[in-house]
Amino acid sequence: MNEEQADVIESQKQQDDGEFLAAPEESGGSAAGAVIAGAGDVVKRVGRYRWTICALLFFASAINYVDRQVIAILKPTLQKEFGWTDIDYGWIIFAFSTAYALGFIFAGRFMDKFGTKIGFTVAIVLWSIGALMHAWAVGVGEIALPILTPVINGILAAVNAVITPLGFAPWSIVLSVSVAGFIVARFVLGLGESGNFPAAIKTTAEWFPKKERALATGIFNAGTNVGALVTPLVVPILVAVWGWYEAFIITGVLGFFWLVFWLLFYNRPDAHPRLSAEELAYIQSDPAEPVTKVPWAKLVKYRQTWAFALGKFLTDPIWWIYLFWVPDFLQRQHGLDLKSFGLPIATIYIIADVGSVGGGWISSWLIKRGYTVNRSRKTAMLICALAVVPIILASITSSLWLGVILIGIAAAAHQGWSANLFTLTSDTFPKQAVGSVVGIGGMFGAIGGMVIAPLVGYILARTGSYVPIFIIAASAYLIALLIIQLLAPKLEQAKIE
Repeated sequence: MNEEQADVIESQKQQDDGEFLAAPEESGGSAAGAVIAGAGDVVKRVGRYRWTICALLFFASAINYVDRQVIAILKPTLQKEFGWTDIDYGWIIFAFSTAYALGFIFAGRFMDKFGTKIGFTVAIVLWSIGALMHAWAVGVGEIALPILTPVINGILAAVNAVITPLGFAPWSIVLSVSVAGFIVARFVLGLGESGNFPAAIKTTAEWFPKKERALATGIFNAGTNVGALVTPLVVPILVAVWGWYEAFIITGVLGFFWLVFWLLFYNRPDAHPRLSAEELAYIQSDPAEPVTKVPWAKLVKYRQTWAFALGKFLTDPIWWIYLFWVPDFLQRQHGLDLKSFGLPIATIYIIADVGSVGGGWISSWLIKRGYTVNRSRKTAMLICALAVVPIILASITSSLWLGVILIGIAAAAHQGWSANLFTLTSDTFPKQAVGSVVGIGGMFGAIGGMVIAPLVGYILARTGSYVPIFIIAASAYLIALLIIQLLAPKLEQAKIE
């Protein structure tokens, strides 16, 4: 770390020691944005419009997860309707993960080039179209089946070439029209949804000073839990009143409603007519960073990029296990169905919501107490990693609610982990590179999801047990934190050349 970087970190530390951030949870009922400078003798009011932007990100993330999770809630219904196996379902989820990974290659760079207003608009329109396509998946499948069959067979041939010499049984699947149609719908959905987090993280970097970013990230990331919470409560009602077809349509149009508010209320801070001069100065109060246009290919040479990317690769798939497979786990382990697993799943995500904000709050609280950004982030991440370990017990307990609580704690820990992991990008890279770094990491996370989706399907097909799956979940975060520590021991800012 050079002297200039050390000065930036020390200056940030001094600001954290000398100012109290009136973020939503910390304002004690007063107007958000109050800043107590120095020893607290001078109180200066700034606006709170940045939290309106954070609210927009929160709702976008919620809609993102509603559209993503509907299929998990409807898995028993769709399996009965179309005769799917766990392997079929695993490949449908694989399609989403594949598109998510491919989208992340371009999403971050797209946000950096065109800005978050245009970028978010394109992303949510695309994923909303994909969500609506689920309702017409059978018709889509009739067209797609002849194209997809050789593609899937080619993927299986490559996988089997690796696993069969190791003594594993070869993977196989016979595609049906319905599976092919849902694969296409999930692919379009994943391609659009890959833009959500690069856009949200870049928006946070532009709209919040460094000391508030972890909290802001935790708040908008909590939207994912709200979406995941609402879905199991609402979708069964939609199915009971209308049917699975209508459930996909109703949830699919939500993104278009959000888009209206985004276009009305969002702009860059320096061009926003509703933003006060005081709040703009507060947002831009961090030491100036050099304006650097970073070629995408150059980012892969930085250890900080790989620390973030490998952290995502190892831990993102675990969240997707919770999202796409927990309803199935509750059905297998405890005999629940579409009408009865709404409350347990909602409980899991209520607990997870606390972790999302709490994980960001822990590191922000430590920074304000004078700890370095490095120590604060990694302490919070270690706490989260340890909290996931007891999930192993959920796969063997006969108590429904003990299992729900253990999964909920693990999901909360993941969200706290995720809030801090995302914030590492803005800690270690200039704003101009944040979207691209998040995109690279998201691509690796999605690749991990590509691996885990069919793997879970084949594990269940052969063992019928979630024990090995939860063992994977319990160990992933500690391994990831060790790798992050080895690659970025001080979280020094990348020296962009």
